[in-house]
Amino acid sequence: MKYDLVLKGGTLFTPGGLVAKDIAIKRGKIAAIGDFHKDQTEELLHCEGLTILPGAIDTQVHFREPGHETKEDLASGSKAAVLGGITAVFEMPNTNPPTDTVEALVDKLARAHHRMWCDHAFYIGATLGNKDQLAALEQLPGCAGIKIFMGSSTGNLLVDDDDTLLSILQSGRRRIAIHAEDEARLKERKKYCVPGDPASHPVWRDDETAILATRRILSLARKTGRLIHILHVTTPEEMALIAAHKDIASCELTPQHLTLSAETAYPTLGSYAQMNPPIRSEKHRLGLWHCLQQGIADVIGSDHAPHTIEDKHHPYPQSPSGMPGVQTLLPLMLNHVSEGHLSLSRLVDLVSAGPQRLFGLLEKGRIAVGYDADFSVVDLKASWIIKDEWLASKCGWSPFLGNTLKGLPVGTIIRGNKVMWEGHLYGEPVGQPLRFQDSLRTELLE
Repeated sequence: MKYDLVLKGGTLFTPGGLVAKDIAIKRGKIAAIGDFHKDQTEELLHCEGLTILPGAIDTQVHFREPGHETKEDLASGSKAAVLGGITAVFEMPNTNPPTDTVEALVDKLARAHHRMWCDHAFYIGATLGNKDQLAALEQLPGCAGIKIFMGSSTGNLLVDDDDTLLSILQSGRRRIAIHAEDEARLKERKKYCVPGDPASHPVWRDDETAILATRRILSLARKTGRLIHILHVTTPEEMALIAAHKDIASCELTPQHLTLSAETAYPTLGSYAQMNPPIRSEKHRLGLWHCLQQGIADVIGSDHAPHTIEDKHHPYPQSPSGMPGVQTLLPLMLNHVSEGHLSLSRLVDLVSAGPQRLFGLLEKGRIAVGYDADFSVVDLKASWIIKDEWLASKCGWSPFLGNTLKGLPVGTIIRGNKVMWEGHLYGEPVGQPLRFQDSLRTELLE
């Protein structure tokens, strides 16, 4: 057999661990693992000194299209993703208009075609108006599942009463993603916002705001027997609650909450550190690391939520919440590996195997024959500085600008296509909709 591409000389992270083998690709799939020479392939890619990981998947990004393309769009956001070693993303529904109908999902898939650099799926936002259609909507090809915002968001996507939440949880069967902040408490505590002081953000949106919502949704999920996935958890108390309900609940941590702490972030970054749920104290950060090391966290997602520099310069609380993160997810976590905070195998579980397992992704998440040839190729020894010219997001900034990291994404391979290598993009955007076990029947019938 003549292969299309061989990655030669690298160290592969396989289900059996790290092995010094080549990997051969044919028609976008992993065809063989072994030792190959240049006469066996159309293209040979030298990977000496590099580690080849299963393609990293970011299961929470906001690419802002349609409606807010000055902040980001599907092309620019996915470009940032692949430059950071990300091979696939789940994109969130709080756009304008929101992604809450068949037509809105079809529109996003059409916008992504030939424009997104990475593979992708789109969440459907749950609303009072579509709650009876969610079981059908979640089965649509290209849908990542249903997303519930229990705290204030864009448009009509807020769902904050138990009756509607219960109805949504009873409609369908796929794992539902949750933004768990309690809306009533947010309204009650808005008085704690100090104008001009972003450091008051975690005072307003305090621990109990998150804990109360998490406790409520866990109870409702238990009552309905519905699987849920709680996004961007920020308190060890929430992690303990989730640990007591692992049969129905999974959870996500973000690199921001594992890296930044309130004591230094707000004085140095101001509103650039403002996000929901907030960056909290160093005690919280260390508590989240303890919970990750205890195995409670299931995935790492970036919650990439860019805003322009002009928007961020509005005085708090008029400044919007959110920060970019898809391009820095893997570099930040590789740096944490270098510092001994987690192992490489744990990182692979959090960004590749974990997303595949939780959401039933087909042909993704591992280096094995028959799977898609998706790889995040990294140099674990490279020391480098995050600079302006490396950033691809339209927003033009990062809270981690100037940070020195160890561990660099060198290449992004998606279904056998060399999309990024040594900071350069190749070819045209090749992103395709992700495929899921739960919507396979619908896909095949179409």
